[in-house]
Amino acid sequence: MQFKGLTLDPFQVEAIEHVEHNRSVVVSAATGTGKTLIADYTIAKFLAARRRVIYTAPIKALSNQKYKDFCQDYGKEMVGMMTGDVVINPEAPLLVMTTEIYRNMLLAKDPIIEYLSYVIFDEIHFISDIERGTVWEESLIFSPKAIRFLCLSATIPNAREFAEWISTIKEHEVKVVEYLKRAVPLGHFLFEKTLGICSLEDVRGIQNIPEDRRHREFPASHLDLVEVIEDKLPCIFFSFSRKKCEKYAHELAKRKRYTSQQQRGFIAEFIHKNVVPEVKQMASYQRLRECLEKGVAYHHAGLLPNLKEIVERLFEAGLISVLYATDTFAVGVNMPAKAVCFDALEKFDGMSFRYLNSKEYFQCAGRAGRRGIDTEGFVYAIVNRKYTNLDKVARVTSRDIEPIISQFRLSFNTVLNLCKNHPSEEEIDIILKSNFDAFLRRKKEPDARVKASFSHKVKDLQRMGYLMDGRKLTLKGEFATHIYFEELLISEIFSSQMYTHLEPVDIVCIIASIVYEERRADEFRIGSAKKQYQHLLHVLSKNHYVDKHLNKRALLRLMLLVSRWAEGCEFMELLDYSNLLEGDIIRFFRRMIDSMKQISKATRDPRLQEKMRECIKLIDRDIVKSEFTA
Repeated sequence: MQFKGLTLDPFQVEAIEHVEHNRSVVVSAATGTGKTLIADYTIAKFLAARRRVIYTAPIKALSNQKYKDFCQDYGKEMVGMMTGDVVINPEAPLLVMTTEIYRNMLLAKDPIIEYLSYVIFDEIHFISDIERGTVWEESLIFSPKAIRFLCLSATIPNAREFAEWISTIKEHEVKVVEYLKRAVPLGHFLFEKTLGICSLEDVRGIQNIPEDRRHREFPASHLDLVEVIEDKLPCIFFSFSRKKCEKYAHELAKRKRYTSQQQRGFIAEFIHKNVVPEVKQMASYQRLRECLEKGVAYHHAGLLPNLKEIVERLFEAGLISVLYATDTFAVGVNMPAKAVCFDALEKFDGMSFRYLNSKEYFQCAGRAGRRGIDTEGFVYAIVNRKYTNLDKVARVTSRDIEPIISQFRLSFNTVLNLCKNHPSEEEIDIILKSNFDAFLRRKKEPDARVKASFSHKVKDLQRMGYLMDGRKLTLKGEFATHIYFEELLISEIFSSQMYTHLEPVDIVCIIASIVYEERRADEFRIGSAKKQYQHLLHVLSKNHYVDKHLNKRALLRLMLLVSRWAEGCEFMELLDYSNLLEGDIIRFFRRMIDSMKQISKATRDPRLQEKMRECIKLIDRDIVKSEFTA
């Protein structure tokens, strides 16, 4: 079978035949085997039949990439994108969106859902994500039974169990297509200072040899490894630290140049044509450009979207020999290299350092080996024989053994939407028992646990005035059904008259403190914000819930940065008020805008709607708008 000028593999043909028979399909196939072609066929089929398709992705970067790809394939008029802060052509037959947006549309009973035929869930294994897995699970649970799904993932050990769950709750046939063989086989190696490129058993053999005290042994560095694999370039060098990605790139760029004079001229011209004018003034742009001209680059979430796109396009053009990247580069972005390297197999997960799990390792490792170019892909991980736990390394690198697991957690928003849309006790019981965890256990206890959580939240909502006469929603309850993050905190502030005592600048500072996700190393200047801070505390303290749950420390730390931006300062000035990277600031502002749009949609009060428009205007300035491809 031919599609897009390519001869499809048998597993792709099998999946497509199931789509032709209007079945849902779970495709579990190794990274780099061509799962995307199945999605492309599905989209082309239903667009030709004038039926709507939604493509969901776990991160905005992947949504943006897919939006661009689909616009090229089908034309801009056929494609829309919805990511909370960005809405483009929302009536289009092909809609690209984050999974959160799809779930929110289901709960809000958006009319778009009535005309939907197929939903494509890319990277469906994100259902196991501790923080966001519930969103994916609810997306499946709340989808109408007439909708069909194409679920794509790298290897899923329990794919059949997962498909059986979907089939049970949706009452239609769900087929599994598995393909474990890679088009380009991978070779997995370690790299140790004294041994060089080696195997796990090689390292075991020298692990107990004592260090020569007269000559201190330094661990292997990224420079050591890159030097040894010069015949295996281009490579993606994964480090789980943004700072290290930049540090490594500059260290290598000082030592090596991989570009010819002609290539350097092309790179300079390409950058000049594609960089956003405001970005040219930034020190981060100058630092990255120094590396790019030598065929070295770095890529992480703290980079401005415009710079990330430039890196990606130069890498695709074969002008980057070594790309240092965090693991976000491995999620869905189809940019393989001949080799993949790891500076370590441990990462900080927000609480502690831990070894990667096998899915994380293979998500990154799978980028090695370019189909149609390489006969083999090469994966190298730096280890330190003194400190590396080789048993854990063996477990991580042998094969992908991580099953999909349930992370289902009831939010207040979900409880309110259940009460609103499913008035009968029987309906709610069925939905509460539809989660993957309950299906896996098939016992009364997990059902009781979820039902107890539901009942407990209902009582809290009744006590706080969101529900009355049992489970009937009040105006405040209706408001909260449209708020998908910190719904009670936001509703307590903005469904009351509290906001009337706040100026727009005050409001954006409060929103900032609610959406801010703290990182350990974040630093802020407080400056002269204390007077405004005390005023806000006085207003907010009148509501006990707000006074108790608002992150007051974040409010104080963010006030100078946010208020100065709202007052009209230049973007460059913000870098004096915080050590946040430019890309982090842009993404932070967009989260604020998304939250303010939710408030505007939730309220029936025209004065609050007008105030939200004012607040959005203060934050959504040119650089935030122009950088929508984050």
